[in-house]
Amino acid sequence: MNSGGMTAIAQGVHALDAAAESLLESPLFSVGDDELIEVMQDIEAITRKLDAMKQHLVLEAVTRGLPVRAGVKSPVRFLQETLRLSPGEAAARVRNTELLSAVSEGTFTRPPVLALVAQAQRAGEISTDHIRAIHEVIKQIPAAAGPKAVDFAEEQLTAFAREGDPKGITTLGVRILQYTDPDGSLTRDRDQQARRGFTIGHARADGMAPVSGWVTPQFQAVFTPVLEKLARPGMCNPDDPQSPWSAAELGIDTATDTGDQDSDVSGESPVAAARAVLEAAAKRDHRTAAQRNHDAVIAFLRPDMGPTRLGNHRGLPVSTVITMTINDLEQRTGMATTATGGTLSIAQAVELAANATPYLVIIDANGRPLHFARGERLATPEQRLALTAVERGCTRPGCDAPATRSAVHHIQEWADGGETDIENLTFACDACHAQVNSGPNGWKTIVMPDDSEHPGKTGWIPPPHIDPARRPRVNFRHHPRVPSPSGIPGIPARRLC
Repeated sequence: MNSGGMTAIAQGVHALDAAAESLLESPLFSVGDDELIEVMQDIEAITRKLDAMKQHLVLEAVTRGLPVRAGVKSPVRFLQETLRLSPGEAAARVRNTELLSAVSEGTFTRPPVLALVAQAQRAGEISTDHIRAIHEVIKQIPAAAGPKAVDFAEEQLTAFAREGDPKGITTLGVRILQYTDPDGSLTRDRDQQARRGFTIGHARADGMAPVSGWVTPQFQAVFTPVLEKLARPGMCNPDDPQSPWSAAELGIDTATDTGDQDSDVSGESPVAAARAVLEAAAKRDHRTAAQRNHDAVIAFLRPDMGPTRLGNHRGLPVSTVITMTINDLEQRTGMATTATGGTLSIAQAVELAANATPYLVIIDANGRPLHFARGERLATPEQRLALTAVERGCTRPGCDAPATRSAVHHIQEWADGGETDIENLTFACDACHAQVNSGPNGWKTIVMPDDSEHPGKTGWIPPPHIDPARRPRVNFRHHPRVPSPSGIPGIPARRLC
């Protein structure tokens, strides 16, 4: 770059380059742990701001007609050749430029298509992965829902992106899409039924055959619990002669199969022995999740298995557990959730639950179930059902493990005097539960106080290396902060009948 007569922007780039060189040459061994984390966060924010600058440069190049003058057909191709980018990366940069740039049109400047997203990127708060996830959700909003639905979705998704990871945006997006079309009358239910089906292709020379297709929310609701039971690590492993295939092979009564890390199953009890067998088998299990699913289907279809012999999983019979509110049921709008993390329209849920046993869980104004006590350490199946309805999954911030992969955890530990009352119980998946300890790197759980923003919810206090102030956090992964359908501007609640 010519050093003579540099513009302000060229000088800024030179300063940025010099700062980068200085950082790369600086030793890190003298940096403390807290400072290292702070530096990582600061550099991440600066990099995100530079992504916004890259888009400004693309817009300026296109406005000046540089791609045409270079003899290429598109801005994407121009970026590929000029910056040696892959086609995918160049296309993504052009797409983000179109979505997040203000464009001058004569005397009028058109704001960015996603103005809130653009602001968050410029502030260094969200990454290109966040932006891609937000755009993927917004693209799926039915045109009939109107522009106010798009504005609402952008606001909610951007607010989440400032705190959460890109994967969580997809989860929140599912909720938003269902609220923008609460009864499926615009697209969802009809499209699902039109796309449903799967096929097993022709076998290759080695006997393997491909499988492809789409399954409906109803299929997921009834079959995913089977996979949660039979496809968990250690179960139904054809490569391990000692791998259990059922509760009977573990030598326990399925009614006592809690599967909870927080359960009092010590000594020579059958449940303790069964857990030891399964944990040992899990350590020997090197299959992928897809391979475990394959083997679980084989196990389920064996003559000695079937739906009536699945037993319990984490304290409840292996079955479809669907949660919906009384209001949604009466209005025939909104959505229902399953214990495995799936969602269904209310119409689909009503159809599946036609011959089921209903449970009514009464919750308070803060979204917590009313008093449900027990004088022993183990939580009852009814308490687990109540937690499934209210919490839906692991409560550690950022975790998306559903209820079927979560243990019932005492917020105040049983050993420290914590009661087995519903107010002191929460869900924690096995991995997150293992992080709750009194060590220097351990998390701590509390019930958020009444004067907090989230009274009654389970708060997780991170260790100092994550947050030196140790401020409690709440998980919104299972409860995206989205109002009811009638609360979305321009989207009235619709009925099925």
